[in-house]
Amino acid sequence: MKLKKGADVELKIESTAFKGKGIAKLNGLAIFVPNTAPGDRVEARIIKKKKNHAEAKLLKVLEGGPKRIEPRCGHAKMCGGCSWQHVDYASQLEFKQSQVQDHMERIGGFKELEVEPTIGCEQPFYYRNKMEYSIGHKKWLSREEIERDEYVSDRCFAAGLHAPGRFDKILNLNECHLQEPISYEILDFIRSYCTENDISPFNRIDNEGFMRNVVVRNSYHTDDLMVNIVTYKDDQETMQKMSNALLDKFPQITTIINNVNDTKSPTAVGRYEKVLHGPGYIVDSIGGYNFNIDANAFFQTNTGQAERLYEVARSFADLQPDDLLYDLYCGVGTLSLFMSEKAEKVIGIENVDVAIENARANAKSNGVENVEFVKGDMKDVFNQSIVAEHGKPDCIITDPPRSGMHPDVVEYLKHLEVPKLVYVSCNSSTMARDLKELNKVYDILEVQPVDMFPQTYHIETVANLRLR
Repeated sequence: MKLKKGADVELKIESTAFKGKGIAKLNGLAIFVPNTAPGDRVEARIIKKKKNHAEAKLLKVLEGGPKRIEPRCGHAKMCGGCSWQHVDYASQLEFKQSQVQDHMERIGGFKELEVEPTIGCEQPFYYRNKMEYSIGHKKWLSREEIERDEYVSDRCFAAGLHAPGRFDKILNLNECHLQEPISYEILDFIRSYCTENDISPFNRIDNEGFMRNVVVRNSYHTDDLMVNIVTYKDDQETMQKMSNALLDKFPQITTIINNVNDTKSPTAVGRYEKVLHGPGYIVDSIGGYNFNIDANAFFQTNTGQAERLYEVARSFADLQPDDLLYDLYCGVGTLSLFMSEKAEKVIGIENVDVAIENARANAKSNGVENVEFVKGDMKDVFNQSIVAEHGKPDCIITDPPRSGMHPDVVEYLKHLEVPKLVYVSCNSSTMARDLKELNKVYDILEVQPVDMFPQTYHIETVANLRLR
């Protein structure tokens, strides 16, 4: 039988693939099915058919496998925020280790390298310190709503997360278990307040309306709690009334910000912002260093697990008191400061202006004097000139974006031949690609996955390299 798009098939899920999809085989063809787990027997519909594989949509779980559990959240089947809630946490950690192992072998060519077991998160729910909710005028309808006999409108004040692959529709949340419960309670209150007071959601197609986003940030080590309300227009009377209502309902909120994004850009970062209550920032810490976190500042999303990630990186670096350390792609300097007490000097390099400004401010506020930050595109500034100015490093830590390191950076790392190199990655596939090149000069001693994002397929990985 020739498999065609639109065909309904019964499948047995055998394993998992990158991005958390289950893999089944039918007549030798690999079929990828989201929201499944190994051992599941499912009914699925083919939605894409290619020469070497097919993609299918889950219709029904006929028989759950041993790793399947009942998701905690009622939105789990539709929401892209928690793609693995139907898998028990121990199995999630095993799957993530297998993902990294697959990338190391298939992309990196490291057949003899054994990836370490994933370091799990002690708090697999409510671990995020930031949730960015979207607001719109069209909600995503569930299959149950579509199949009802009565008419169900998709137009309302929808507040939640974007439906997977749909910029124009919002999954109207009734619950969320990624951040502390007060986060969803604040979102729910704002949704009701806007409905009762005729405050309109933003329409991205017509560029009309008012409310765009609600961003909630909470501190892991303090009681600080921020609400950042992103609007399309600047209406301070409306916003001050909303702020007062929020404080009456949630007196534990320590600061409220209004970001005004009056552009077509879908970002939750405003063109300018106004502080409605409190100092305009919250304070959190990593490794004993305090950081002022503004509404639009970058900060590790899982504070507690970030400390474990940094501890692995520091252990791999094996810093000595007279070591010079380079921290490539240093961001706001959290890792640079974390390493600073073990090294003689740290040079952080970063391309983003606001990140460099925050990094320098963070070093100053924490009284750290042996860290210096250099601004510039890595492929342009990480060369012989920076080494001539600051000295040849004894150790380099690199934490590039998902795309990995630019080939010029990889080549200079090979040329520089530093004794110790630590690679931190949020994408083990591009890490494996870069490690394959670096392995011409460096031995890969250890690869350690660290789970920063439970209930999702995302995984952070740290590799320990030594000069041959």
